[in-house]
Amino acid sequence: MTRALIVIDVQESFRARPQWETISDPKIADQVNRLVRLFRQNGDQVVWVLHCAPGTGTVFDPDLGHVRLMEELERAEDEPLIHKTSHNAFTTTNLQQLLTERGIRDLTLCGIRTEQCVETTARVGSDLGHRITVAIDATATDPIPHRDAPAGRSIAEQLADPRTLSAEEVIRRTEYALAGRFATIATVDELEAEAEAEGRA
Repeated sequence: MTRALIVIDVQESFRARPQWETISDPKIADQVNRLVRLFRQNGDQVVWVLHCAPGTGTVFDPDLGHVRLMEELERAEDEPLIHKTSHNAFTTTNLQQLLTERGIRDLTLCGIRTEQCVETTARVGSDLGHRITVAIDATATDPIPHRDAPAGRSIAEQLADPRTLSAEEVIRRTEYALAGRFATIATVDELEAEAEAEGRA
């Protein structure tokens, strides 16, 4: 076991937010499950990560009941489930210890949101010496308003603002920012084909 799939924040918290209607891939759990099955059949590690913000009263507050994996996901009982309070999956968790104990250096990342927790985990993981692959079409995000946009606008008003970055543009920018610097960018199809070519599928 030298590889691990890190599933980041694919949790019901996001579906409880109004912004979910703008998410780039509402069926992200299907793509994640494909990766989970691929890694399991190769005997590799799968690690599940949930974001929580205790005491905030938001959808990320565990007391509200949304901080749980999306119901479609197929987690096995013996696969680690860790909770983070930072954007990346390392700083506030024992993830690095878990990986070190298992001798794992190759990480494939997927999850929500592409440019936030996934990208930040990729950058930190790379700095820690891991070889990072981001399964880009097993990530999802939503549009980002301009920094000077007024607070409290409706989703329709945000989307109508030409300064708002579309989810697709956000994902594209993450690809450019990470590729060749912090991570390899791949699709789920490409990872499955690579595993097959190496006799791992």
